Amino acid sequence: MDASPSYAHLGVLTDHRGVFEHALFGEPRYEHGYCVDDVARALIVVVREPQQTIALARLSAIYLRFLESAVRADGLAHNRMSAEGEWTDEPAMGDWWGRLLWALGTVAAQGRDPWTRTRAMRTFRLAARERSASLRTLAYAALGAAEIARVRPDDHIARGLLLDFVAAMPALEDADWFWPEERLTYGNASIPEALIAAGHALDDADAAAQGLRMLEFLLSTETADGRFSVTGTEGRGAGEGGPQFDQQPIELAALADACACAYAVTGDPSWLAPIALAWRWFTGDNDTGAILFDEQTGAGYDGLQRDGRNENRGAESTLAALSTLQQARRHSEQAAR
Repeated sequence: MDASPSYAHLGVLTDHRGVFEHALFGEPRYEHGYCVDDVARALIVVVREPQQTIALARLSAIYLRFLESAVRADGLAHNRMSAEGEWTDEPAMGDWWGRLLWALGTVAAQGRDPWTRTRAMRTFRLAARERSASLRTLAYAALGAAEIARVRPDDHIARGLLLDFVAAMPALEDADWFWPEERLTYGNASIPEALIAAGHALDDADAAAQGLRMLEFLLSTETADGRFSVTGTEGRGAGEGGPQFDQQPIELAALADACACAYAVTGDPSWLAPIALAWRWFTGDNDTGAILFDEQTGAGYDGLQRDGRNENRGAESTLAALSTLQQARRHSEQAAR
């Protein structure tokens, strides 16, 4: 694989404040403004790109500043900002709070310079004062904490968040539905990824083993005829088959991330094949044969529909495609061995 994907479309979606959430075909929909969810995703993607450029450094600075401004002194966070730069919601602890911590933890661990890492860590500590009652939201936050624990194993704030996430995970007894929710929804693989990462960071072999088993269950549920046929927007419960639509790119990005984490923790090369399979979903190995990535611009299409692809190229889908491609490129050499 080539050294680096194109980030041209991400640049089109970004202005001096942040990344616009939605697009009409390839153009930003300014009237919908920005959200912390997508800015956090964007920051993770640009920070972990191994081939850094001046343009990516500029994007990183914009995204980090946006996330810093979202967090209130009590640790709660805004999510939505208008195109004019005004927050339009009340601070709270939805999924965006967890993703914000995920991004900040990633920068604190992988940032290129000490000042950037310090800024990210400072805001992480502020937001991590709170705890969400949502397992999924807490999983996103735990992924950021695991990044910090990887480079600062004794950091008590990161470890405390990881311990709280592991404690919130219910015991799973149904072998036929080895999942902590009644239905699969979106970005599902982030939950087992967080449990694998937390178990590894805390030397909790039981937690890591449960996360690996959950990921195995998810892979078996979302694979059909040798390709990924992931959960659609209506969700999937026990006994519900497929194919389902609309399939969202975020699901493939989460699967690729989770399998990369499983490989990093176990060293088992069997986790590499699903990463490549996730990327092939974007290049046409899916339930309709549609191409969901524009190689020239780095744009991702907004979902797989029954009759093909959604032609809009918004932030979430673009970042999901870029994230999956990053993992596929990173692990292609190991898979070839």
